[in-house]
Amino acid sequence: MAKKVVVIGAVALGSKAACRFKRIEPESEVIILDQDEYISYGGCGIPYYVSGDVSDYKELQSTSFHMVRDVDFFRKVKGITAFTSTRVTKIDRASKEVHAINREGVSTIFPYDKLVIGTGTTPRKLDIPGKDLGNIHTVANLHDAIAIKERVVKGEASSVAIVGGGFIGLEMAEAFTDMWGLDTAVIELRDQIMPGFVSKGMSAMAQNLMAEKGVVFYLGETVTAFEGEGNVERVITDKRTIDADLVILAAGIKPNVALAAEAGLDVGETGGIVVNRFLQTSDPDIYAGGDCIELKNLVSGKVGFYPLGSMANRQGRVIGTNLAGGKAEFPGAVGSFVVKVFDNALAGAGLTIETARACGFDAISVQMCQLDRAHFYPDKELMFLELVVEKNTKRVLGVQGISGKGDALVGRINAVAALLDRKPVIQDISNLELAYSPPFSSAMDIINALANVADNVLDGYLEAVDAESFEKYWEQVQSGDVCLIDCRAFPDAKPFVEKYPGTWNSIPQDELKDRISEVPSDKKVLLVCNTGVRSFEAQLNLRELGFDDTLSVQGGMAMLRKYGLGK
Repeated sequence: MAKKVVVIGAVALGSKAACRFKRIEPESEVIILDQDEYISYGGCGIPYYVSGDVSDYKELQSTSFHMVRDVDFFRKVKGITAFTSTRVTKIDRASKEVHAINREGVSTIFPYDKLVIGTGTTPRKLDIPGKDLGNIHTVANLHDAIAIKERVVKGEASSVAIVGGGFIGLEMAEAFTDMWGLDTAVIELRDQIMPGFVSKGMSAMAQNLMAEKGVVFYLGETVTAFEGEGNVERVITDKRTIDADLVILAAGIKPNVALAAEAGLDVGETGGIVVNRFLQTSDPDIYAGGDCIELKNLVSGKVGFYPLGSMANRQGRVIGTNLAGGKAEFPGAVGSFVVKVFDNALAGAGLTIETARACGFDAISVQMCQLDRAHFYPDKELMFLELVVEKNTKRVLGVQGISGKGDALVGRINAVAALLDRKPVIQDISNLELAYSPPFSSAMDIINALANVADNVLDGYLEAVDAESFEKYWEQVQSGDVCLIDCRAFPDAKPFVEKYPGTWNSIPQDELKDRISEVPSDKKVLLVCNTGVRSFEAQLNLRELGFDDTLSVQGGMAMLRKYGLGK
């Protein structure tokens, strides 16, 4: 029997749900309502339009076969009626009607059998003095993107301050710095960038990479005011004044749930609409998905908020199927992500060590670096990874990484992400079967090796210190309380031996047993090599000889340099 389906919101979730349903039930009527004039565009591509990587904003609206997804496209190609510049004012559940008003002020009532809510998010705005000055922008839609790029292209901006160090903040910082050469500052309330998504260690590595490209970071600072005459000229924080003639507000987003809440639908603790595994709201005739809902985290078991275009598209298919009487399910998310950091990629899935502990897990994390291809293959690069593991069960809770070979990194992260909802343990990752050939990977892939490192730590074979904690131990090395031994070949250690005479000691791992008299028995010994392999071997050698108070630096000098140390 033909249905009348109304969809509120026409970006990722709404468009996908409408098209999926219409394919299954072509005889049914589908109406899409959106308050914007631009619909069905790739919002995640906005920073790349601003940067110039995407030359025309219409490319973000286009299909892979170069058709612009506008009102005519949906009518002619999809058989769907789309109303743009039409704001929904009310959902009347009792009458099963949606009330809306267009830009001309004409009100219309749309009856429905089934309703889909895909209202997305609203940027968090700062309620501080100067908030209404000109040239202060959010990055919520194509209008924002067009206005920002127009100002930059005209040469009307020389310095930009970005408030927020999350996904949008970092991507916009790269766009302004790399493509337009603007003086770019990122102001973040927390003490790290990408808070909640990566550990402090991985965050520091990404920040160091961006700082080398010219981005300035002010962490742990609160914006208290914007100043200027007509247009913004300065950003005031609780610690300093920053000159900026363009400000981007990327201080987070929140689910846009006003319509749902006013209609009496359940809204959860995260502020998102509550849905079941079929993506039905508390009203079984109303579905919701995308950035406006909350989902169960399949690792922690707690509810979370996952505003990702990939998530919205998959949920749209589920909703479209169920509108047609199907029983498709969307059980939750593990929070996979990747963000471009100039020439590198920063990616992860699951929980960080900080979020794992906040969720009640007794967890550890291990870091390592290894070549992403066979060591003898000419085109290779170090990849840096971190694994989060529950101590008593050895359950893997999350993985993160950073690499200059983004595709290779994402492949590894995705391999682990696909298992996280099944509560994998270390052995599952250690024995994970991955395609191997020297131009693409190592015989013992870095993901397998990462799990082995975690296993060695939990079994007591490896006692390690990460890059973040190295600074504390370095102070003790310089004071003479800890002995540092560089386990690399002497030519590699020589510059540090000469720079830090008397504190940076060189004993190559293969000479350690013959030179054991040079190792003090009354001090903690800090072992370092290039990537952590030889320092681990040295630790085993020393333990065999009765030296139990040792620590191996995870990831070695390569990790320290990535962290901004070891220079």
